[in-house]
Formats: sequence, C-alpha cells, structure tokens
Amino acid sequence: MTAQYLRLTWYNKDKVLIPTETGKYGYKWVDPSDPRYCETHTLIYDDFVCGEQTPKSDDFEYSRQADFKPEVDNLLILGESGEVLETLTRVPELAEKYVRKVKLIYIDPPFNTAQTFASYEDNLEHSIWLTMMRDRLLNLKKLLSDDGSIWVHLDYSENHRMRLLLDEVFGASNFVAEFVWQKADSPRGDAQRVSVDQDVILCYAASDSTRFNRMDRTAADNARFSNPDEDREGVWWAADRTAPHSTDNRGFQVPAVYAITHPITGIRMYPAVGRQWAFKKERILSALNNYTTFVEVRPNLQERSEQMDIPIANLRSDVLDLAPADLSKSALETRKRMSEGNWPEFFVTENSFGRKLYPPKQGQPARTWWSNDQVGHNRTAKSEIKALFPGSTPFSTPKPERLLERIIHIGSNPGDIVMDVFAGSGTTAAVAQKMGRRWVTCELLDSTFKTFTRPRLEKVVRNQDPGGVTCTKGERVAADGTELPEGISPEDAAKFSSVLNKLIADDSEAKKNPLVKAMKKATKTKRSKDIVNWRGGGGFQVAHLSPACFDYDPKLKRVMLTDAATGQTLINSVAANLGFTLLNPEDDYIFDARRGNSRLKVIEGTATIQIIDWLSEQVETGEIIVLAATSVLDGARQHLRHKVKGSRIIAIPDDLFHYRGSNYQE
Repeated sequence: MTAQYLRLTWYNKDKVLIPTETGKYGYKWVDPSDPRYCETHTLIYDDFVCGEQTPKSDDFEYSRQADFKPEVDNLLILGESGEVLETLTRVPELAEKYVRKVKLIYIDPPFNTAQTFASYEDNLEHSIWLTMMRDRLLNLKKLLSDDGSIWVHLDYSENHRMRLLLDEVFGASNFVAEFVWQKADSPRGDAQRVSVDQDVILCYAASDSTRFNRMDRTAADNARFSNPDEDREGVWWAADRTAPHSTDNRGFQVPAVYAITHPITGIRMYPAVGRQWAFKKERILSALNNYTTFVEVRPNLQERSEQMDIPIANLRSDVLDLAPADLSKSALETRKRMSEGNWPEFFVTENSFGRKLYPPKQGQPARTWWSNDQVGHNRTAKSEIKALFPGSTPFSTPKPERLLERIIHIGSNPGDIVMDVFAGSGTTAAVAQKMGRRWVTCELLDSTFKTFTRPRLEKVVRNQDPGGVTCTKGERVAADGTELPEGISPEDAAKFSSVLNKLIADDSEAKKNPLVKAMKKATKTKRSKDIVNWRGGGGFQVAHLSPACFDYDPKLKRVMLTDAATGQTLINSVAANLGFTLLNPEDDYIFDARRGNSRLKVIEGTATIQIIDWLSEQVETGEIIVLAATSVLDGARQHLRHKVKGSRIIAIPDDLFHYRGSNYQE
C-alpha cells in the first residue's frame, strides 16, 4: 500500500519562475526546461574589501569573541536570490566549496503582506510567492550541511503555508520549533483590529545530526541561584523535592511514595497526591543520615491512604517509611549539621525538606519565546541603521543585531559558514562577521546593495560600526567596598536604591535618617566597564552575477544567444552549464575547462577539421575532447569521434538547451 502524505498544492506548482527584469522584483511563469530558467550564471568577481583589527584599550573589557581571528573567506553578491543559489549549487568551483558545507541558513524573505515597501516588493500573489520560495528552499537544502539548520523569518501572512512547504522540502520530522520574537515595544495605534506584537521564525534541522549550542545564563537566571550553605559544588536553587508519577499508576501505591518523619518537628511528611519523592529511597536515606541516623519503619497504612488518596487495598505494606532512629536527639543533631553548611542534595530545613538543583555547566537550552528586552525590537534595529546611515530610514522592518546574534550562536560555531540570500541592510552578514563566522549573502536591488549592504559591511570590517553587538554595556555590580545582602542581585539593589531616592526626594529628615543612609550604602552599585566583542578586521569578496548568455524567442521557438554571449563570458557560461571546472590559462592555454578526463574548448565560430586536428594533438592518452562551437561544419562530428574516441561536438546553443517551447501560455 502506498503511503499517503499531506502536501501543499497551488496554482502552477508544476511551473517555475524567472525574473521579468534584471535587478528588480517581478516574476513570470515558464516551463521548467525553459533555458531562461535552466541557464547557470557564473560569478564575476569585483574588488576585495578588507580591514585591520583595532588594538585593545585599557578603557574597555574584552570578551573572548573579541580575540577571534577575523574571517576573510566571505562573499557578497549582487544578484537575484534564485539565480545566485543556482550558481552556488551548479558551478563546480562554487559547488565544491558550498554544497553541504553551510552550517546555518537564515532568510528573511518578503512577508507577502500586500504592501509595497521602498526597498523590496512585498505583494506577490500566493502561488508566485510559494513557487519562488519552493525553488529557493530546494537549492538551500543542497547547500545545508548534514548537521546544519535553516531559520525562516516570517509574520502570519504566509507562516502557515511556509510550514507545510518546509515540511515538504526538509521533512516534517526535521521541524525543530517555531520561535516567537516580540518585535514591538508598544501597540500600533494604526492597527485595524489588533496590534500584532510578534514575528515567527521557523527552524528546521538538516538531519538527526543537527545539534544546537546552549545559552549562557542571564542575570535573571543567576538571581535564582544562591549558596547559603557554602556548597563546594557552587550555587544552587531549591527545586521541587517531588516528581509526578506515571498516570498508569494512578490509584495504586508506587515504591517512591512513603512518609519521611521530619527530624526536628517529628511530623510524618508525604509527597502531594499524584506525586512521589524525586530521588530513590537509598539516595534520600544516604542524605538524611548526614543529619542523624535514619531507619526504615513500618508504615501507618491508614494515614498513608488518607494522605495520598489511595485505597488501603491498593497500598503496599512492604514499602517502608523513613524515620530518625532516636527522635529525642535527632533535632539537636540535625541543627548542628545544618550549621556546618555544605548540605547534601536532599536537605533538611527547620520544618520541611528541600532538594538542591545545580545550574547546568554547559548552559541552558534555547527557549522559543524571545522578548524584546532580550534581543531588541524593530525600533532597536531602526536605531542601528540610522546610526550607520544618518538621516536615512530605508527599511520598514529591519532586524536587530542581537536577534541574529542569538540565532547564529544557537546554530553555528566560529569558522562555520552562515548564509542569507535576502541581504537587505546586511544584518546577518554583519553579525556573522562580528561572531567569527564565514558568510555568504546576496542582494537583488542595486540601489540597496550600493547604498546600504556593501557600505555597512565595509564599516564592520573597518571597525567603523560601534553599534549592535559590537559592544556590550557593562554589567551592574556591587560598588567597591559594598557587599550586597544575600539573595539581592545588583539589579534589585539598583532598583531599590532608585525607588528609595524618589521616595525621600522631598523629605530632608528622611535623607538624614541613619537607617536610610545605611540602606543606601548597603545597596550601592556601579556599572562595570563596557565589554568589546568586535574590533574590526577580516574582509569579503564582492561579486555580481554574469549576464544571461541565452534567451528564448517564443515566436521562432528557438534558443538564442544574447549580445553578452562572447569572449570569456561565453566560455565561463558554457563551462558552467556543462559542469566543467575552469582551467587556469597559465596551466593550460589550449583548453578552457576540465571535468574528469574530458577537456573543454569553447570557440566563437565554426568547428572545422583543422581545429579538430590541432586539438587532437594537444590531449594525452585517455583524455577526450568536448568542443563547443557556435556553428559546426558538416562532417566535423564524425571526424572528431574518429580522431579522439569518445569525443563530441556541442553546437551552441542548440545542444546546450534542447528546448522548443511548450503549450503553456505565459
């Protein structure tokens, strides 16, 4: 029986899209074999931009990240995202470098919100949007490493459709989570119905091999932990001493349900109904024996039944309770042990028990709710752009650097490749550079590329971008000579001091009060030095897509050469479309490219007998010739096969694209 899968379908799903005009948003449907879609463009490399790392200064603290070696193996491309992805996956030199090598992909595509923004088109019809995204996701999947992940940033216009599309491309089992970013810091007054505060970021893993980095604990996280007993293991917090037991055991006695007699109060204590002690009895008994000698005693089944709401018939008399061996001296011994500190993980308080939980040494897993106080909001991002480009607000919904910092931290490590094919202002590449990652990004619009994307990344490598994640504001710490009270964080102390100052602002007597002065002194804090995370350096290669060499004339139903199809441009194009790797002219001035034992020669003109005889003298034994020419002399194909067995001639463009149109009407 054939398995049935849920799939998303839409108008013209069997078709593909090509840009209607180079360098602008706008697409039209064509057949998947149309040469305008199938043609592989190459990269034309422009200049290389680099910067120097700034020396350290005594005015700042520096994070470990500030010492990362700045990466130079980065690529900024001017070109349409779909064509760029085809170039990266098809051109042999690029495919070898990037296919299955990209650790993290973040894309912030047009949200398709039926609005047109100054910097990009955002009102594509649903079927066009889905086809556009489908084709890009298929190529992105080829680039993603086996242990990588893809993060797709959207709002609710297409999120539900994108989820199904991602299921189809990457597999529903590889869905990781839907992260929610609180992008707003206040309600929108112009909202028609409700003010939507969040965007969503869908995350999919490439495979079961994908692993994520954990998050460092925040100050708020650390505030939960303390060390009142001077535990040699470090800080801890009092967790629930019990755990839920299986629903299968509801109404029946489980081995981890029994009474523990408190060594000070003498009261028998039970877990709550439906719960059990969190540790095995042997472990609890070992901990309690730190205080006074505990022994197992016969249970009071009537009391156990009442306390645990379990019928006596379902109780187990063989599960014994724990109690001090000598209750007359257990309180004294217990208090003495409590005063010594370094309590066991299951510890005793004056009238109860506690359970220690230590913070994980490797940090904590990322959570799916990202508030704007953690990663910034749209207003933060706009401020970052304005600081880089004063007097300009080019993007309606830019993303703050801290948001990208979190994503890149979770999904990659220094030296990994990070990719974003909707560059916009270049936030992803900027943050990746600052975090010691390599990156690849592209931007369609020439105006955005020249005005914002490239200039921003130039500022990053030249250490002219002090905003975003470049620097972390110093932490609030206790002032010199001040020891904050137990359990009071520096943030708590600062808030208390601020409120206290407001309360006594107009009360001269209160200001002189010794108690008030003592409280102010006890809660005095300061800011530590700012922490620098990025000092500039590294660089990136600037490139743009080669012009199209092939076009299709629907009237003639013929593939045609464009005006750009000449010289090295034609050679590079033919090599890329045939899957050949270009040769260095210094190494081989005869042939243009190589694939295995095949040598490629591209000529503008006719493949003649004389050319074939000359080329056949240039190959080694076991090598074959692929001759690509814009016209072919009669008998030339047979002559080449005779001279060098296995060789062939390709007529440009007919033999490259066997396409004569379709019944599809654009």
